Amino acid sequence: MSEPTVLVPGFQDDAGRLRSLSHWLTQAKLHPYPFAPHPSNGTVAIEAMAHQLAQYIAATFPPGQAINLFGFSMGGLICRSYIQQLGGAAHTLRLITLATPHNGTYTAYMFNRPACVQMRPGSTFLRHLNQDLSVLAQLNFTSIWTPLDLMIVPAISSVLPVGENVSIVSPLHRTLPIDSRILRAIVERLRRPCLSQNTNKPELQQAPLRAATPAHITH
Repeated sequence: MSEPTVLVPGFQDDAGRLRSLSHWLTQAKLHPYPFAPHPSNGTVAIEAMAHQLAQYIAATFPPGQAINLFGFSMGGLICRSYIQQLGGAAHTLRLITLATPHNGTYTAYMFNRPACVQMRPGSTFLRHLNQDLSVLAQLNFTSIWTPLDLMIVPAISSVLPVGENVSIVSPLHRTLPIDSRILRAIVERLRRPCLSQNTNKPELQQAPLRAATPAHITH
């Protein structure tokens, strides 16, 4: 049985943004669990949204359940905060981010909101998050990005010197989660064997999965 995969959308998004990905993962029997921290408009700090993610995981899965995480755009930073700052690495086997501003984006200057300030290049939040990437090195970590991204500026900000960086030429930031090439790449990486550092952790286990309940989906 594969692990559940928690899907975290990005800035000004709800879980509906990842509906296509959720469908692909369901078809592949990869157990998607969409969760959208809120509000997603940048008015609360990324750490606060990471706490929401931690609470959701604790309430949804039994103690010790191994999980995978996927984050789109700002959602990738929420996942990283959970893993690197809240101890989420103890439960996480794989992290896949899509178009995440790991090194900041200049478009974050459009809004003077807490999470937007944190996504600016050189922010205190990003400096702290990036000063030690050893936790990510212990996971199956993949950053998928497009060089044509006009929301993540510069687009190469999505690249980190750890894990696997996958460049897929796709034209629009908001349509990345419905690009079939990207969806196929995500499924492929969720099926890859895990690094031994995590599979050998005694606290990780497989447990029967409950049905996914998408959070904050707007139709």
